[in-house]
Amino acid sequence: MAGRGTVKPHSGFNADSDAEVLYKAMKGFGTDEDVILKLLTARSNAQRQQIKAAFKTLHGNDLVDNLKSELGGKFETLIVALMTSPIMCDVTYLRDAIKGAGTDEKVLIEILASRSANEVNEIKSVYKREYNDDLEKDVTGDTEGHFKRMLVVLLQASREQGIQEGLIQTDAQALFAAGEQKYGTDEDRFITILGNRSAAHLRRVFEEYRKLAGYDIEESIQRETSGGLRELLLAVVKCVRSVPAYFAECLYNALKGAGTDDQTLIRLMVSRSEVDMLDIRAEFRKMFSTSLHKSIQGDTSGDYSKTMLLLCGGDDA
Repeated sequence: MAGRGTVKPHSGFNADSDAEVLYKAMKGFGTDEDVILKLLTARSNAQRQQIKAAFKTLHGNDLVDNLKSELGGKFETLIVALMTSPIMCDVTYLRDAIKGAGTDEKVLIEILASRSANEVNEIKSVYKREYNDDLEKDVTGDTEGHFKRMLVVLLQASREQGIQEGLIQTDAQALFAAGEQKYGTDEDRFITILGNRSAAHLRRVFEEYRKLAGYDIEESIQRETSGGLRELLLAVVKCVRSVPAYFAECLYNALKGAGTDDQTLIRLMVSRSEVDMLDIRAEFRKMFSTSLHKSIQGDTSGDYSKTMLLLCGGDDA
């Protein structure tokens, strides 16, 4: 996926001079938000981490603390997310999803269904380091039933590699038998197959499933399961088919409706800006016949909106 992000490392990068620019933007009466947002969206996350270190060395202050005291609201939340490393963002979101009042299932689903095995393993070790808690234990203490079991399978981060030709037919039939062909659904079969096979293998299984059933596996999941498990299985299937398409749909849902789901919008725009935002934009255009840029523009305002649009990186009108 290299090079599919909208935010790229800045070529003439100098951490000290960037730290100075930010210092000046916050010094004295009034803050120059424009300078802050333009500079930070034109640097990669790794470069922002270097700016943070340079700022502390030069001024003896924590850059993020300074930004927090100068900014406010959604704009502040967005800028702080930009200043946080991607893994640390995931870890913090997961922690909040579990430890807050009630469980935020949407965050658990979105992160664990879409991250690679390496990323999940890294998330687990950083979570342990930061909170001295076991992520799997925390997740299982906060969820139940088949939903919990599927999350645990995803947390093992041990998807098989490659395509097993001999199993494509068998897997498709097992999924069909587990759902459509029996009274009551055998959720365990869904969990085992969807949680453990490689994405390439599952894409072939879904083709076979369609031949067997006459419709897509998503339809069966919609009909045969409910609640958190249904949302999680659907997210896994969508990510297997196309991670950018999955995120395009998440963004669409965050933007449509009466109020904007800013938490989701921030989480997705920041986490995907260096990964696959160009592909997400293309999928968004294809799926919803409008551009992500226009949707953000129509739904946000002020410095918050300006920053979001810079992360979006262009209009596919």
